[in-house]
Amino acid sequence: MRKLGTASKIYMILIFILLYAPIAVLIFYSFNDSNSTSVFTGFSLRWYGELFRDEATITALKNTLVLAFLSSIISTIIGTIAATGIYYSKTRWYKNGLLTVNNIPLMNPDIVTGISMMLLFVFVGTILKVSGVLGFATMLIAHITFELPYVILNILPRFKSMDKFLVEAACDLGCTPRKAFFKVTVPYIKTEIIAAFIMAFTLSLDDFVISYFVSGPEFQTLPIRIYSMTKKRVTPDMYALSAIIFVTVFILLILTNIAQDDAFRERFKKKPNKRRATS
Repeated sequence: MRKLGTASKIYMILIFILLYAPIAVLIFYSFNDSNSTSVFTGFSLRWYGELFRDEATITALKNTLVLAFLSSIISTIIGTIAATGIYYSKTRWYKNGLLTVNNIPLMNPDIVTGISMMLLFVFVGTILKVSGVLGFATMLIAHITFELPYVILNILPRFKSMDKFLVEAACDLGCTPRKAFFKVTVPYIKTEIIAAFIMAFTLSLDDFVISYFVSGPEFQTLPIRIYSMTKKRVTPDMYALSAIIFVTVFILLILTNIAQDDAFRERFKKKPNKRRATS
């Protein structure tokens, strides 16, 4: 394996400094005793306390977690079923067509997705003569929509290492197709399912653009709450909030990588050598 040269190492270090230095400064000043962003007067947890006393921010945090959990659960269930159907599809053009349709949201800009979904929801609300259609329901549908392709692409490759005759063998032994799915397929891809759920949860926490267009005045998530505060003065308790979000996402990404590494090792682990038959 080719080693990196000194210039390449320095370049990579500079890139990481540019990426993470602003976050490090933000976390550092979240422990500042004063509200200054240029003078550190002393270590304090003052702004973390102020954060949890802000009812509007706590409500937005609860909304974000509820939305992320529900959308992740639903998108993971639908994505698992969809990945199974795509893999076992016998028509080649149908399978390729589904994969193409699945990849379009990944390449589509978030602002285009957000505006198009907003217009769709408003159009449906106009037909049904429902006012104030934008809210929790529209945000839930939007989050499931953009999380679903990632879930499918995370689970689908696992099927390539799965023996197609396992399900047939389970059916021959008396299992119904549904029972074989839960007894054979789901245990085989459970690591990818967990990784897909964590990824979907992280994507939901991180989303702002799509949520901004499909949200209503009665339901506000943390990214929208923070954006609304930038029109005035951002209070230091937002530094504490951003630090908590960064640490949470960082932990989730570590768990995702661990799950994917476990799946990789399980997929390519060596089979035990068969004992030689004795005469």
